Amino acid sequence: MLILGIDTATQQVGCAIGGHEGVLASAHSARGRRHAENLAPAIEFILSQARVEMREISVVAVDLGPGLFTGLRVGVATAKAIAHALRVPMIGIPSLDLLAFPVRFTDRLIVATVDARRGELFYSFYRQVPAGVQRVADHMVGSPDDLASELQASGQEVLLVGDGAHRYRGIFEELARVDVVEQGASFPSAASLVQLAHATAMREEFVQPERLSPIYLRKPDAEINWTTRNHR
Repeated sequence: MLILGIDTATQQVGCAIGGHEGVLASAHSARGRRHAENLAPAIEFILSQARVEMREISVVAVDLGPGLFTGLRVGVATAKAIAHALRVPMIGIPSLDLLAFPVRFTDRLIVATVDARRGELFYSFYRQVPAGVQRVADHMVGSPDDLASELQASGQEVLLVGDGAHRYRGIFEELARVDVVEQGASFPSAASLVQLAHATAMREEFVQPERLSPIYLRKPDAEINWTTRNHR
């Protein structure tokens, strides 16, 4: 079973290919917001690196968000188009799950964050379990101060990961018992996407392309701006 993973939910564009042998090839880039322009060449590159033909793909996995609206739409639309063309099922993994997975080897509470812009964060809480990590709260959107107050009130040892934590690092570094993971783990990884998707595929928990939906949590910025202007 070969899985193609596509991740465009943040400012980074990533894709990877792998299966039971692990991740065979991956590529990531963060050059502005050129998701549509960067994604197709990246997919072609990893296919050539893995020496795999597109027709050999049996599952398409995609980052469902939450994340940046335009990038998220590019990734989900591309993944659905490929799955339709190949007539293969899909697997969707939330971006916050992808951020938490690489730092799973800790007893501390893991808080995954994505910069939501407009002074807000997308975030969720995770705990280590034998199979990896388990989400222990719903996906949320709120201000850095809201999250900082919640962490302080919990009194727990916390590991913060994601570009949201780095953007507002000054706020979180003032908190006791809270550490921010180094910047190299700031974005969801397409390699982690393939790994988590493979475990899901082994349980045969597939989704047909038409039934897969992104996780937005809030309206796109353009719609927010239009509503705000109308109220004024």
